[in-house]
Amino acid sequence: MNNFSKEEIVNPMNEKMTKTKSATREWIESIVIALLMALFIRTFFIQAFKIPSGSMHPTLIEGDRLIVNKLRYGPLVPFTKKRLPGFSHPQRGDVIVFIFPEDPKRDFIKRLIAVGGETLEIKDGHVYINDRLVEIPGAKNVYYYNRGQYGQMNQKVKIPLGYYFVMGDNSGSSHDSRYWGFVPQGSVIGKAELIYWPLQRIRVIH
Repeated sequence: MNNFSKEEIVNPMNEKMTKTKSATREWIESIVIALLMALFIRTFFIQAFKIPSGSMHPTLIEGDRLIVNKLRYGPLVPFTKKRLPGFSHPQRGDVIVFIFPEDPKRDFIKRLIAVGGETLEIKDGHVYINDRLVEIPGAKNVYYYNRGQYGQMNQKVKIPLGYYFVMGDNSGSSHDSRYWGFVPQGSVIGKAELIYWPLQRIRVIH
């Protein structure tokens, strides 16, 4: 008569299957955790973007891949219009990524030119804010053309409180605030900080 109890009998096949299931479970858990961490970082810290057009020449060119800092201005809380506290506020001259006001499914990148409460005028290729000629940080040699509904010659545009006026550095070929108006503060995703690809283009964005 066999004196071994059921607990003392080990089935090699069952043991192998148990180890395989355990390894598979650990592998799946690792992938899920990695994906959640990547999603968390992308939502609240940084996000990568690729430049599709030449509207920001020469600062950014087609194919440039960027790191956008969401922490600087405070990240948007998903599925809400709320924003977490940031380290600073968007400043004139910043290159920002934002949700396109005319199509929420698209993200745009432009340079911030004027903020809410200011009056803007484009004259002879220069920008005047509150009737004073200003030099836009990071875009000293840009010639700003009079284009679109909000960029006509001899037209002064009042930027509403809570909004921004943005333009592309390639002013002659940029679909920007001169055409479609203003960017709500709550639509700003973050500040473009760094070109990380291609290698020969790696640099801090000014």
